[in-house]
Amino acid sequence: MNNSSQPLPSFFSRISIAIGAFFRALSDAEYAARLTRIDDAPQTAAAPVAPPAPAPAPAPVPAPAPVTLRVATPDAALQLLSLLQREARLIDFTQENLSAYSDADIGAAARVVHEGCAKVLKEHFTIQPVRSEAEGSRIELPEGFDAAAVRLTGNVVGKAPFRGTLSHRGWRSAEVRLPKLAEAHDAAIIAPAEVEL
Repeated sequence: MNNSSQPLPSFFSRISIAIGAFFRALSDAEYAARLTRIDDAPQTAAAPVAPPAPAPAPAPVPAPAPVTLRVATPDAALQLLSLLQREARLIDFTQENLSAYSDADIGAAARVVHEGCAKVLKEHFTIQPVRSEAEGSRIELPEGFDAAAVRLTGNVVGKAPFRGTLSHRGWRSAEVRLPKLAEAHDAAIIAPAEVEL
């Protein structure tokens, strides 16, 4: 006597029914006999109920790739620092106490440092802007934009696409042309001491 319009009891409801039937069958012989007749009755009277279609398995979320940290060797950085010292006297300029100099003197020294730094960059690097748009223009960053190449600033909420004003075009090195070093070269010597005879 299965009423097909009546919903089937849930798992937790069936646990409650089973426990209640167990204790009632222990204390009531007639109830136990009815349960036996129900259990022995052929099951052809009730139409088979199709099991519910299994829910589609959620697509596996790929685990983020582990970040591999590279050890940066100091030789290239020290070589660049050496070039900036040789052409622009950058270390001399930054190590100097500027409080004794006038703004005009500092400005004249900064011009020499600027010209020398520009020369080193031009000779040893090909530097290009990250973004081609003019600074101050409105741009849109689509979903999946390169977060290493574009840093979001200001009120960052939500998810891409992002619309904002380009405040800095950014820089990327397209080519590096540092001189090769001899095997015995000590890169830690940025500028040798000078002794005039």
